[in-house]
Amino acid sequence: MNITDIKIRKTFDQPILKAVVSITINDEIAIHDIKVIQRQTGCLFVAMPSRRYDTGVHRDIAHPIDSEARKSLEKQVLSEYYNQVEKLNLSLKPAVIDGEIAAGCELF
Repeated sequence: MNITDIKIRKTFDQPILKAVVSITINDEIAIHDIKVIQRQTGCLFVAMPSRRYDTGVHRDIAHPIDSEARKSLEKQVLSEYYNQVEKLNLSLKPAVIDGEIAAGCELF
């Protein structure tokens, strides 16, 4: 998967939702409404766009097929998110506490 563009559409100063992102793959396919979510541990992860059905179940509309593709997508999106946060001088990088990576969090 070749992500050719990542746009941080909007950042939020909320406890859970941190950003809404769009990506372009191979300059041919766009995926919108990807979310950067903060867990209670402070770790961030990427949530793919989903739909809530009448049963209350959420299902992804678009998603990586395997764990390697998911890790690659998450790494690229979070890297761009951290760059944006740094540019805007927002106090974030919640996974880093006093220069140490919070337990269970992965940084690249």
